[in-house]
Amino acid sequence: MGYTRVVLHPTHLKRTLLIAFVVGSWLNLFNHADVLLHGVMNAPLAAKLVLNYLTPFVVSNAGLLACQRHRHDVDGR
Repeated sequence: MGYTRVVLHPTHLKRTLLIAFVVGSWLNLFNHADVLLHGVMNAPLAAKLVLNYLTPFVVSNAGLLACQRHRHDVDGR
C-alpha cells in the first residue's frame, strides 16, 4: 500500500486528525492562551497556531507509516 493511500485511508485519517486536534489545541492553549485572550492576532501568531496543529498531524502520520513499514518488513506484506 502506498504512503498516500495509508495516510488518506479513512480510519487512519480520522485517528491522525483527532490526534492533531487534541494535541494542537492543548499546545495552542498552553502556549498562546494569554495572547489570544487579549484579542491579539497577527500573521506570525496565526502561523504558530497552524503549526501547532500541523506538527502532531505530521508526527502521527510518520508513526503510522513507520508501523506500516515495520509490518511490511516483518510479515512480508
